[in-house]
Amino acid sequence: MALVSGYHHLTMSTHGAQEDYDFFTRALGLYSVKRTVLFDGTLPVYHLYYGSRNGDASTILTTFPFKKPGIYGRRGTNQSRTIMLSIPQGAADFWVDRLNGLGIAAQKSSRFGLTRVMLAHPCGILFELVENRDDRRAPIVNTAQGTSEQTAIKGIYGASIAVMDATTMDEFMDIGMQFQRAAKSEEGLMFTVPEDNGLHSVVEIAVDRDSPQGTWTLAGGTIHHLAFNTVNEDNQYALKARLEGMGYTDISEQKDRNYFKSMYMRSPGGALFELAWTVPEGWAKDEPPGAIGESLVFPPWFEDRRQEMVDGLEPMTF
Repeated sequence: MALVSGYHHLTMSTHGAQEDYDFFTRALGLYSVKRTVLFDGTLPVYHLYYGSRNGDASTILTTFPFKKPGIYGRRGTNQSRTIMLSIPQGAADFWVDRLNGLGIAAQKSSRFGLTRVMLAHPCGILFELVENRDDRRAPIVNTAQGTSEQTAIKGIYGASIAVMDATTMDEFMDIGMQFQRAAKSEEGLMFTVPEDNGLHSVVEIAVDRDSPQGTWTLAGGTIHHLAFNTVNEDNQYALKARLEGMGYTDISEQKDRNYFKSMYMRSPGGALFELAWTVPEGWAKDEPPGAIGESLVFPPWFEDRRQEMVDGLEPMTF
């Protein structure tokens, strides 16, 4: 039995909070799903969640807008490189025109036989919008931002990882994570999670021996981790045991992220992976179901620091 059902979310360390919010909600047409703060460390930093209106599985992108003096990451190899989102077949031209019209440089390309729109987040993280003919999810239509059934993003397609040596990831992805190898060519490796909803859980592996080692710290301009959905706690612990049995023993203890429970591990290719499952209350744990993402919320253990954190956060217009 597969222990992973697909992506749970993708998380980035970005830079300015306002440019981050505008990029995801206004340029990409996603919805605000949760506005909270970084649970780790002591610095007051936003943790912003974007996705479908109801925060459906496999649509969630999260960011730490880490605009702090002297704290900026280095993109490179042995690190997650690209965030990939799924769009309807034939929607690439719409996105090229839309993004360029908004001042975000975008152009079409192709890899593994799929048309892609190449662009970058304002902080420099690479993005691709992938025309996905095998994605049966409903588009995340946001008429207020000018997207439609024919053009809107459907959710996560996947992510790419740059590595010095692709063989380090092959056994880990295949035997450990139980992904299926879907392609191997001069363009790299493609692994997928088999799902009922079509192809939208892809990990692409690209060899890069020329770039410097990418930073793994929590710092702006880099992808922090790729989170995979174990659906429940039993699968999470079973996958942890499976990976530890293969010798991958650096998996963290379970961490309470309020809306989900997580474990973290550094994959052999350098990318940080998270194993996550959503608690029964989900995003409505601290906001009404019809109004998620509309207020700034704190976990119970940070309530005594609320004013300190609010004072330290970048002012934003939502």
